[in-house]
Amino acid sequence: MALNKKQKKQIEVLKNKILKDQQLLSAAKDQPDDPADVPRLEKKIADMQAEINKIKNA
Repeated sequence: MALNKKQKKQIEVLKNKILKDQQLLSAAKDQPDDPADVPRLEKKIADMQAEINKIKNA
């Protein structure tokens, strides 16, 4: 099924957020100031990936 403009934009925004959060996750792993940061960022990235899959499969 083809995606409309809104869906493409949502996916693009989510991918940009994932990229930013992956950079934050990498930094958090290198310098763990707050031990809760790593699992929180991993969950956030997984949730955004799930949202992308949901949009693609809708």
